[in-house]
Amino acid sequence: MRLTTTTNVSVDGVMQGLGGPDEDRSGGFERGGWAIPLIDAEAGDYLNQVYGGADAFLFGRRTYEIFAAYWGVMPNPETNPIAAALNSRPKYVVSTSLTDPQWADTTVLQGDVAAAIAELKAKRDGELLVPGSGALVRWLLANGLVDRLDLVTYPVVVGQGTRLFPDSGPDMALELASSRTTSRGITIQTYRPLGRPEYATSTARPDDVFH
Repeated sequence: MRLTTTTNVSVDGVMQGLGGPDEDRSGGFERGGWAIPLIDAEAGDYLNQVYGGADAFLFGRRTYEIFAAYWGVMPNPETNPIAAALNSRPKYVVSTSLTDPQWADTTVLQGDVAAAIAELKAKRDGELLVPGSGALVRWLLANGLVDRLDLVTYPVVVGQGTRLFPDSGPDMALELASSRTTSRGITIQTYRPLGRPEYATSTARPDDVFH
């Protein structure tokens, strides 16, 4: 399977509470719902396509609980492409505390999670999609398990909340595979991780670079 992470972020990298004011108030977050006023038909179509094309889903515990409480209890999920995919396909959640998931077709991954995910990728075909799940995304990247990194960036600075990448963490080079912008200024970018980045070995003068 190809492991793809798809994350909705603000320009300042916030990924917390995008869906509504009460979606995730952890850490005293008070600015939830920032993505909804900005969503447009193109971004909606893109997300429907991404979720609809997934063969299985991989979550961190917190994102799994948010999704289960919303998408998992939606009446007539077959009428919504995202709900239909989430409710009909295998779901995997990385957690040391979740023991009895109520959402159907959910498997909890514990123990050697890296080996379990690597085995899952090797044994199955198709797309393994990781929605949100910031802590899990960072861990997957650090362990070389991500094949594709999708960022859906909304034109807003939230100014508080959990960010996809922390102030200090591992570095990585990325190759831009595709990029487009919707009519309301949402950018959709797809990257491939390329290992560690290169750094300059000497200090270049401005006139050496900009000429």
